[in-house]
Amino acid sequence: MKAREYVSKMKGGGMAPPGVGITEIVWSWIGSAIGIGICGYLSSGYFEPADLLLIIGSFGASAVLIYGAIKSPLAQPRNLIGGHIISALVGVACYKLFGGTIWIAAALGVSLAIVAMLITRTLHPPGGATALIAVIGGKNVHDLGFLYAIFPTGVGALILLVVALLVNNFARERKYPEYWF
Repeated sequence: MKAREYVSKMKGGGMAPPGVGITEIVWSWIGSAIGIGICGYLSSGYFEPADLLLIIGSFGASAVLIYGAIKSPLAQPRNLIGGHIISALVGVACYKLFGGTIWIAAALGVSLAIVAMLITRTLHPPGGATALIAVIGGKNVHDLGFLYAIFPTGVGALILLVVALLVNNFARERKYPEYWF
């Protein structure tokens, strides 16, 4: 491939996605506020005093998908739960094996999490962040070890899912999920 052809591929050419109506915006806001709010409240009030967590940064990206892009294959329950848990396990394993050199553990954690999600058909982009957090999350996260896949990852993702099921189906014009498996 010539350099000109290569660079011309970066022009794009498709149309930007259409805008959404105010109803869609409001329901997305309600869902994300409730889902993240519950995880944050439970984390600060109950889990953190017990040296556990229930909220991680990658849940913010999950909220965008499961409350704002509910029809996306990346937002479906299989991807949300499976993508987070698989990525957490991969991230912890990479930290345990390569944590002496954080940049190697981080690169392998994210890239192997992507591979694992693709193989298991659970691709959920926030899973990459979940794996990275397992590596760079600091002492509190590292002390959890493989428990990180359950608390905060699995339980937090499950709370977000339950809220998504309730809120996204409350509005007449919304339906979630598109499929389970």
